[in-house]
This record gives sequence, structure tokens and C-alpha cells, in this order.
Amino acid sequence: MANLENATKTAEGVTVNGIVLSPVVEQCEGCNRLREFEGEKFCSSYAFPAKKWMGGNCNFATHIKVAVAKGAKVNPLKASKRAAKGK
Repeated sequence: MANLENATKTAEGVTVNGIVLSPVVEQCEGCNRLREFEGEKFCSSYAFPAKKWMGGNCNFATHIKVAVAKGAKVNPLKASKRAAKGK
């Protein structure tokens, strides 16, 4: 886990380039985007990680694999007609 670059501790929390960061939530454990500063872990991609997890999975999460839906079923009769037309 890498450290946060240019981070400073303020009264509001940890600030990086003028952006206040919130500590990561439990679901973030195992993600490659975690950075550590003074013993606390922060997300390098998003300032408020808890909000990313409210609606389901975080789209920045590197430790979650999304299941890919199978392709649509192909009607063999229509496929043969398309092939005959040359499309």
C-alpha cells in the first residue's frame, strides 16, 4: 500500500490538493487504490468512499469482479436468412 503524496492533516480531516478525504469503509478492504496516511487508509480515486458503496458496488473497486451477461440468443432461422442476404 502506497502513501498519500502531498497530504496534510487539518481540522476537517486529511487534505490533498485542497480536497478533504474521508477514511475508507469496510467494503474497500483489498482494493488496489487504497493509500495510507498516518495510520488511516484513504481512497486515491474518490474523496468519500462511503457514498460510492451506497448504491451497490463501487465502480472504482479493483477487488470486485463484475459478472458479464451472456450474449443474446440468436434465432437460427433469422441468422441463416441474414447470411443468405450477405449482411
